[in-house]
Amino acid sequence: MTVAIVTDSGSDLTPTQLGEGKIRQVPLSVSFGDRSYMSPDELTPEDFWRELLVPGCPFPHTAAPSAGQFKHTFEDAFAAGADCVVCVCLGGKFSATLGSAQIAKEMLPGKPIDLVDSRSASLATGALAMRGARLAAEGVSAATIVEQLERVRERTTLFVVLETLEYLRKGGRISHARAALGGLLSVKPIITVDDGLVIAADQPRTRAKARERLLELISAHPVEELHIMYSPPADAAAFRDEVLPCLPGPAPTRVTSQVIGPVIGAHIGPGAYGAVLVLAE
Repeated sequence: MTVAIVTDSGSDLTPTQLGEGKIRQVPLSVSFGDRSYMSPDELTPEDFWRELLVPGCPFPHTAAPSAGQFKHTFEDAFAAGADCVVCVCLGGKFSATLGSAQIAKEMLPGKPIDLVDSRSASLATGALAMRGARLAAEGVSAATIVEQLERVRERTTLFVVLETLEYLRKGGRISHARAALGGLLSVKPIITVDDGLVIAADQPRTRAKARERLLELISAHPVEELHIMYSPPADAAAFRDEVLPCLPGPAPTRVTSQVIGPVIGAHIGPGAYGAVLVLAE
């Protein structure tokens, strides 16, 4: 049985990771004012951050893919010889992306398509898609891939320090009052995801305390996979080198470090850094 893995560009996977895993990607769109781009096809992470950091840049907005985009991708996978499709999407409480994938599935009755709600975003979604691709390459059935991904999802988490809450507020992910309070107190919030929703893991008052607390949260449990994520001008390499010696237990079997892409970056903003963790069983 050949299983094709599909994800969306909110997974923040690089072209190399997509190619190595033979993962098909459905792009979300990112807009600056009246200019809209399919990301990352028409707007790379480098181009996005270069534009966002220009003074006076319009606030970016994102939009989910259409059902037609998913339908085309699913049909392409079957035409290429796939027997089944497993699609790993941005969390359903974050985005309408999963809903579009569900509609596309209904437009292809009789086709074996399974949807996995990552209940998260960025590399937390990407880590599940990559896991699915490795299982598919081993010849594992679609049903077993879905079952295993849902189990891994329960031990996948993320922690990210934000420079500002303003991007989450303007993107509609938190309330105006909460963002204003964070700015007033000069808080450097650490966010995580719980049941598919962005919540505060802690609210340190300074950058130094935020970094110290983030290291504590990341090193609380043995880690199977570590995926460092950052947005310019944060220094990912320096943070990774701080994290690795702090982790308890055996060293992670997989470690990656990469920039947050346009879709998630539009809600995170510049200067953020953190990690996605797949906790050891």
